[in-house]
Amino acid sequence: MQASDLNVLWVGGEGGMEARLVERANVPFKAIPAAGIHGVSLRQLPGNLLQLARGISAARRILHEYRPDVLFFTGGYVAVPMAFAGMQVPTALYVPDIEPGLALKTLARFADRIAVTAKESASYFNHRERVALTGYPTRPGLTSWTREAARRTLNLTSPAPVLLVLGGSKGARSINNAVLANLPALLEMAEVIHVTGELDWPVIQEKTRDLTATQKSRYHAHPYLHEEMGAALTAADLAVSRAGASTLGEYPLFGLPAILVPYPFAWRYQKVNAGYLTNHGAALLVEDAKLQENLLPTVTSLLKDPTRLDAMRTAMRSLARPHAASQIGQLLLDLAGRKR
Repeated sequence: MQASDLNVLWVGGEGGMEARLVERANVPFKAIPAAGIHGVSLRQLPGNLLQLARGISAARRILHEYRPDVLFFTGGYVAVPMAFAGMQVPTALYVPDIEPGLALKTLARFADRIAVTAKESASYFNHRERVALTGYPTRPGLTSWTREAARRTLNLTSPAPVLLVLGGSKGARSINNAVLANLPALLEMAEVIHVTGELDWPVIQEKTRDLTATQKSRYHAHPYLHEEMGAALTAADLAVSRAGASTLGEYPLFGLPAILVPYPFAWRYQKVNAGYLTNHGAALLVEDAKLQENLLPTVTSLLKDPTRLDAMRTAMRSLARPHAASQIGQLLLDLAGRKR
């Protein structure tokens, strides 16, 4: 089957930035109301239950109009109303993090197949015969850059190592603040690609105006990267970031050693992700609360120890599953047309 034979609809939550990203990829998008009901206060619970009911109603309308052959979930509040509305449709579930969230654990009871990023995730599910190890899917073209083209595109001109700092689409304030606090020293040893996120972008611009000309030539700040993200990952020698699910796919794909700073207010998913990579010798973990004081010595110790950095690079690359997207796609095609 060719891609042109497929009709895909992305259903997401209301008010998020995913709509812009999905539409940028030329994929049709529809939004439905959704809200969590686990761990919320009694004051919030009635409103969230109402949102859930509205979401199920909206999901039924979408399913009646679109009539899908298979449903594919990757977690989040929005998956719950769609799953309830689509009980008669074959369902595949993908678990991006090592540990599934509550929504995914709930949906797994009804899923026909469960795709996971790493084999360690299988232990969280009772019906392991439904679990398929696929790896984390990465977008096409991400690895199409040569190092020379990547450096040219990002204006990397010195022979110094390249440090990539990622804060996510909205940003990670503690990471951004730690970079700003240590920026002159970091720029003495590396060129820095700093993806700040949109929320802190004005602050970053203001606080880096007084850099010297040499420092400015080695500091490359961006609120967000789209197509150029592949260039940044290709050019980098070391990354500093949160430990979201994408680190489990993108860093192994590029063999990119990392210093991971799990977000401390999101249950334990990022800490478990970071533990997976550190246990394999591919990354180091720094606690968010200690980042400002530990960022510079940790970066320095790695950049001044090429042997250790090479060992981490090899360990990270050993975790790569470059065909994850096609394996998940085949799993969905196998399910399409089945009857429950």
